[in-house]
Amino acid sequence: MQSTARPPSGEDCDDCPPDIATMRSSARRFLTEDAFLPSSLELETLMLQLRGHMQLLIPDVEQLIARLPHDDVPRYCALACVGEARRKLGIARHFGLDAGIAHARRLARSLNALCDHYENFSDVRS
Repeated sequence: MQSTARPPSGEDCDDCPPDIATMRSSARRFLTEDAFLPSSLELETLMLQLRGHMQLLIPDVEQLIARLPHDDVPRYCALACVGEARRKLGIARHFGLDAGIAHARRLARSLNALCDHYENFSDVRS
């Protein structure tokens, strides 16, 4: 028997909230004291995951803060966070495992801050 259900497309989830719990879990891999040291290949995959999460979350945070008054202090904080996240996304990773892990930690901190802002300005809590 064949299933007639089709997998959801990106268009089906345009209004779906981001999976903040998964994003935080990805960031936590690099932010805990007992964080594991990935291999070079694992690191590349994990960094792509962090970058992808950030690229998905930045427009959502921008959309949420666009509703706030222009002189709102939390709005300015979130805008600074978005700017910093965009800057970090634009930085080329240095070669070597140690440099890559340091870069991944910076991305993870930005992702975690974006998650904070998303939760602060929406009704979604992870």
